[in-house]
Amino acid sequence: MNAQSPAPSRERPSPETVEAVIRELTAQFGNRVVTSQAVREQHASTLTWVVNQPPDAVVYAESTEDVQAIVRVCAAHKMPVVAFGTGTSLEGHVNAPFGGISIDMNGMNKVLAVHAEDLDCVVQPGVTRKAVNEHLRDQGLFFPIDPGADASLGGMAATRASGTNAVRYGTMKDNVLSLTAVMPNGDIVRTSPRARKTSAGYDLTRLMVGSEGTFGIITELTLKLAGIPEAISAGVCPFPSIKAACDAVIVTIQSGLPVARIELLDEVQVAACNAYSKLTLPETPLLLVEFHGTDASVREQAERFGEIAAEFEGGPYEWATKPEDRTRLWQARHDVYWAAVGMRPGARVIATDVCVPISRLAECVDETKRDIVESGITAPIAGHVGDGNFHTSPLVMMDDPDEIARVTGFIERLVARAIAMEGTCTGEHGIGQKKMRFMELEHGPEALNLMRVLKRAIDPDNIMNPGKVVAV
Repeated sequence: MNAQSPAPSRERPSPETVEAVIRELTAQFGNRVVTSQAVREQHASTLTWVVNQPPDAVVYAESTEDVQAIVRVCAAHKMPVVAFGTGTSLEGHVNAPFGGISIDMNGMNKVLAVHAEDLDCVVQPGVTRKAVNEHLRDQGLFFPIDPGADASLGGMAATRASGTNAVRYGTMKDNVLSLTAVMPNGDIVRTSPRARKTSAGYDLTRLMVGSEGTFGIITELTLKLAGIPEAISAGVCPFPSIKAACDAVIVTIQSGLPVARIELLDEVQVAACNAYSKLTLPETPLLLVEFHGTDASVREQAERFGEIAAEFEGGPYEWATKPEDRTRLWQARHDVYWAAVGMRPGARVIATDVCVPISRLAECVDETKRDIVESGITAPIAGHVGDGNFHTSPLVMMDDPDEIARVTGFIERLVARAIAMEGTCTGEHGIGQKKMRFMELEHGPEALNLMRVLKRAIDPDNIMNPGKVVAV
């Protein structure tokens, strides 16, 4: 398998350059420039086995103009720039392998406007999804993209995040109408008007969404909103096997049932969730399902899903109609990472994901489950299986070279399996540093070279989050 990327060409700035940049930034931003080791390490990768590579300094931005000023100083010295939101990314996105300046966006956390009649809002990148939905609740609206972690909206756009609601509401690429970004030369670009559709020119919004900060830094977003449903019903349905659960998902989606969420947990993940979240779920492969709509439509959808589940020996289907029960159930789903952490004290959790066409889902998950057993590793499975996206979370003792090798081999095979099934190496985590080596395998050399052409054209000095997505 040819999964290697060419080595990055750029080098770390000299100590003299670093000193000059920090001096200029301090003159403009004072104590908002921080160089302590602890703060710098906090602004690099901390949630996975990717080695922590801190920046040379952290600058706390409060406006688009602040970001523009920081980028202009860095551009003048060809200094790397890495945007930082909440640090919840899992593939080394916020690391600074060549040093440079981390721009902390958490101070840019305002909801700037809500256009309820148009079902959209304008936000700064540092605001989190939970904060946005708290702001919107009284107007009967919500932002549906729900990756689990209380991530910043700017980070979610940069990584093209997804989540439990994606099967009905789409991903970030479907829900960002427009954005403002500071480009590598310090220019401020707005990618689109607020209209729901346009045929005017290249789709710069989609170019920026998912670019992981390698083209520019997002400083404002216009987001599509949805109305809070009149009725919501959630439920739990156990199955005798992973394959049966996945087959039920396939039929559910193919039948056109408008399910809002349909999530898979294997028996290992269920046991971990029970222990961590104090639940009593049946410790067998199961689906967590949610329906949105009117009272009548929700009841009809749930009944139809129960019929489909029964065809694959699933059941009994248990409802959770009280809001507090639904919240507890979905919080447990969102806490699968921390639940996995508790399974092996001292181990690191290596969360990774792939996505395949829905018709290949059962085959891919079933083969992955067998691979886990044959590899002798602990790796619970969970997934947003309504769109073919699932996650595994191998637990690794980092002082055990044999275990590291087995997990590394498992991840390589997982990605190769997904790509062979016309899937992708990542459905929502993104590329960052760790999945760069799979880009040519997935896209082919011609498409990967086109990506490099775009990167060089937009960022000729390679200052925007260098060492991520594609090597140039």
